[in-house]
Amino acid sequence: MKARLIPLYFEGRDNEFDEQLAILKEQLADDAEILPEQPLGTELPDAEGIIFPQLLGEAYRRMDDFRQLDLPILAVTSEFGTVLMWDWEIASYLRAEGLNVIAPYSLAQTKKACRALRVKRELKSTKFLVYQDNPGDGFQASIFKRFYWWEDECKQRMMEKFGVTIVKKSFKEMGAVARAVPDVEAEAVWQKWNWPTDISNRQLLSAVKIYIVVKRELEADPAIRGVGINCLNESHFSDTTPCLAWSMLYQEMGLIWGCEADTMSMLTKYVLHKSLGMPIMMTNLYPFLMGQAALKHERIPHFPEVEGAPDNYILAAHCGYLGVLPPAFATEWTLRSKVLAIVDENATAIDARLPEGGMTLAKLDPTLGKLTITEGDITGYAQYADSDCLNGAVIRVPDGRHMLDTLSSHHYMLMSGHHLADIEMVGKLFDIELVRL
Repeated sequence: MKARLIPLYFEGRDNEFDEQLAILKEQLADDAEILPEQPLGTELPDAEGIIFPQLLGEAYRRMDDFRQLDLPILAVTSEFGTVLMWDWEIASYLRAEGLNVIAPYSLAQTKKACRALRVKRELKSTKFLVYQDNPGDGFQASIFKRFYWWEDECKQRMMEKFGVTIVKKSFKEMGAVARAVPDVEAEAVWQKWNWPTDISNRQLLSAVKIYIVVKRELEADPAIRGVGINCLNESHFSDTTPCLAWSMLYQEMGLIWGCEADTMSMLTKYVLHKSLGMPIMMTNLYPFLMGQAALKHERIPHFPEVEGAPDNYILAAHCGYLGVLPPAFATEWTLRSKVLAIVDENATAIDARLPEGGMTLAKLDPTLGKLTITEGDITGYAQYADSDCLNGAVIRVPDGRHMLDTLSSHHYMLMSGHHLADIEMVGKLFDIELVRL
């Protein structure tokens, strides 16, 4: 599936238009389906975006026709896959009149815009499968009952804004099916993988069985492109955790996963990762400013020593380590025994690290019309023996106090690198406002 782009032309169209259109068809062949060109002002076919290979001064006099356009507009008017510098005035004029105009300054950015529009199209036929029975009624009910992603309103907003369908199946039944998978089948599957582990054979086979069962679901319905399990709150339905399965299925199929069946995290991850391709994961945020409330939850005596103002630091950890991270994204990766008391003694967890240095935090807010975001740095990692943070990331952000005033969740997407500029473009294509944390 590719983004469908409609090339539009003005009455003053000349050879320059045809030459540039031919160049774009070649440059964007892997990223977009460029439909037959149409004159500005005509009724347009279904598509995800409009592309102008040529801009003319005629644009200033055609605003009535421009106002009829309700799709994002890409202005890609140079042979290098970018906007021409002397088209900045027209692009600026159109934006001032309320048009959603993207004027890329690199071919890579143009391709990212096409991929984002492809994701926008893909989401309309996408299902997120979540395994849960009575969310909020299991372990730590007082915590889990508070989460927005359980609400019918959240499910409805996802459908209305993005077209995503949430499919719910029983975790209890899935756990029973997984336990019934023969050991010999799980052993045969694991022979094809060569990832480091520090667990017993029984632990490993239980984890692989979750992979086997979920993969069957994906093969039966290719529209399922994200899967989550209420793996902590209802952990009594399984003798293991899905951490290994999520890593295997991402590596094999590009599956987007959702810890704790957090569909808000799954959707944020899907939009950003599928559009831009950066390493991404979900983790919990423990700002130093939260003091004892954060320390108690992680069962640690104090926050690590840092350079500069501690108010601008966060400890990031989930399920005992940094969180579920596929080996393809990690500088270090080992599957270890579980840490949290809330899960079965046979369960496992991933001990992995993202690279130190630049990072980006982001998550959609409950309205799905805003994305809260900041850039910062992973300055190192902290380990606390006999705690729920055996290897967490230490993150520096620009303004910790402002961040606490604008956070939308304790779950956030953590991405390697600084991606604000590209995410701003994605936001425009999805009609999502960016809010700085």
